[in-house]
Amino acid sequence: MRILVTNDDGIHAPGLKVMESIARALSDDVWVVAPSEEQSGAGHSLTLSRPVRVRRHGERRWSVSGTPTDSVLMALGHLIEGDKPDLVLSGVNRGANLGEDVTYSGTVSAAMEGALAGVPAIALSQVYAREGMGDSVPFAVAEAWGERVLRPLIGMKMPFRTLINVNFPATTPDAVRGVKAVRQGFHDYGRTRIVKGTDPRGYPYYWFGLGTTEHTPGNATDLEAIAEDWITVTPLHLDLTHDESMAAVDALYR
Repeated sequence: MRILVTNDDGIHAPGLKVMESIARALSDDVWVVAPSEEQSGAGHSLTLSRPVRVRRHGERRWSVSGTPTDSVLMALGHLIEGDKPDLVLSGVNRGANLGEDVTYSGTVSAAMEGALAGVPAIALSQVYAREGMGDSVPFAVAEAWGERVLRPLIGMKMPFRTLINVNFPATTPDAVRGVKAVRQGFHDYGRTRIVKGTDPRGYPYYWFGLGTTEHTPGNATDLEAIAEDWITVTPLHLDLTHDESMAAVDALYR
């Protein structure tokens, strides 16, 4: 099995090392193509206004001066020799990709690009307990549970243009309650914080942060499950059409 490993935290991110280790437990044919710098929050963006450059870091290992989407496109279209991958693994992201965060996430978007190319794809993220942890974020749960979570998934036939989003809870490996398949939740949009500062020249700048308030309609979404120390597994699809509204919209033009 040929595996492409990528991420949005960059080629030197600690979580990428974890992802590589998990991938190599599944296969000896692992290729790594990741952004040269952190691209958190890049979403499914594509670089069109400047050249994209590639740097080789060893056998089957490259960085790309662009977004996670750029990295997957370069891997599939130029860097990987021979057959295309059988699986794309994106992560392990430093931080959660839960609820509507998947629409902002470069990690999930890299998996989306794999799915668009017809390659089964899985995004993996490690939740952490508090802000400001930097590179001290512990990946112990992802390390201990990653292979166990992935093996059943890679044996499953994924429907066309779908992907899997996995999140590991902010706890210890022995405190994990298990693995739970759950739907995507939604945060309270009011959780967004805008932090204002002043640069050394006296000009204001703004930094986006996240508050702690969460709300999800109903129960048993990825947000509740992760808070209860479950590993969450959520299948996502790329068709954003809202079928239930089609008839109502069509009626407007008749």
